[in-house]
Amino acid sequence: MHDRELYRQILGVQAPWEVSEVDVDLPGTGVTVHIQHSGSDLACPQCGAACSGYDTRERKWRHLDTCQYKTWLVAQVPRARCPEHGVHQLPVPWAENNSRLTALFEALVIDWLKIGTISEVAERLGLSWSAVSGVQERAVARGLARRTQDFPNAIGIDETAFQRRHQYVTVISSGNRVLHVADDRKRASLDAWYAAQPAEALAGLRTVAMDMWRPFIDSTLAHVPGAAHKIAFDKFHVAMHLGDAVDKVRRAEHKGLLAEGESVLIKSRYLWLQHPDNMTDKTWGRLKALKSANLKTARAWAIKTHAMCLWDYQVRGWARRAWMDWYNWAIRSRLAPVKKVARTIKTHLEGILTAVITGATNARAEGFNTMIQKIKRDARGFRNKERFKAAIYFHLGGLDLYPDAVRK
Repeated sequence: MHDRELYRQILGVQAPWEVSEVDVDLPGTGVTVHIQHSGSDLACPQCGAACSGYDTRERKWRHLDTCQYKTWLVAQVPRARCPEHGVHQLPVPWAENNSRLTALFEALVIDWLKIGTISEVAERLGLSWSAVSGVQERAVARGLARRTQDFPNAIGIDETAFQRRHQYVTVISSGNRVLHVADDRKRASLDAWYAAQPAEALAGLRTVAMDMWRPFIDSTLAHVPGAAHKIAFDKFHVAMHLGDAVDKVRRAEHKGLLAEGESVLIKSRYLWLQHPDNMTDKTWGRLKALKSANLKTARAWAIKTHAMCLWDYQVRGWARRAWMDWYNWAIRSRLAPVKKVARTIKTHLEGILTAVITGATNARAEGFNTMIQKIKRDARGFRNKERFKAAIYFHLGGLDLYPDAVRK
């Protein structure tokens, strides 16, 4: 009698459910708690109408351990016959539909999944891999269904690799959460997401930060009103392109100098790519010496460094004038890699100016990219793209993941 009352209170079982028996098998299968329904107050799970009973089905759920012993709940769950909707099984208050784990146990699995992989959690809790994966999938589905419809005024768009051989997903984020994960990085995928958003929400966007990927640009121009002045190409991507140009100049010049027996540029790659503020006195001294050596690489570095000083303007017109002065210098540099990047910057200048005057950045999206790649490494990769997307939503979606019974 006392054990039944104990588990009734622990489980929060209330009429018409009651704990009928508690079996303790130690050190065998552990503790099995039997629960039964009184058979009264049957209602259709779909419409709530009073129904007659049809039959019962035995179901079993894994629950939180009793001390160190595994605990199971077993119940004869009634099925009700509704005149309108037919025969349906009644929901139980301690578990989600289609789950073989109680809500409290699912909450435990979710907590573990936040710090471990599916395989690690399965091994620690004595569950199958598919059971733990199912918990994650149900948690993500719940979280996405509960999401409020509030729409941000600034978003970031970036792609991240799913597998090798140029397989990607597109990640749309805002602030500290991932909003959406699309199957690839084609325009059609981003078009579909934009098309699903309310027109007034898209019109309310202030900035859309992204890299200079043409499908993203074209999709945003087609769906976001005034996108020409809302798309932002941030400092990080401009610096990346310019850094690559400097390195190409360095490699070509170094090859030519080595052919003449000159090794002045040896082991200098990271010197030209490093930000001056992060240099030690010794590193800065070497850079100063190289800058005075009349090197093409030094000219490319100076052009890149000057571009990084053009991000503090508040007025679009003044910013455009400064960037066009920079462009004229870069295009006359007679350095092919620098000229190529200069043309790219001129083509995308309006987006760069938007980033300058609004301070918009895709740094957070790049940070998500780094975290996503860590999730992929920890899991030893993903064969299934849907599971990859679910893992991104689970860890980075800012979702309310827990079962209803735990939230109350």
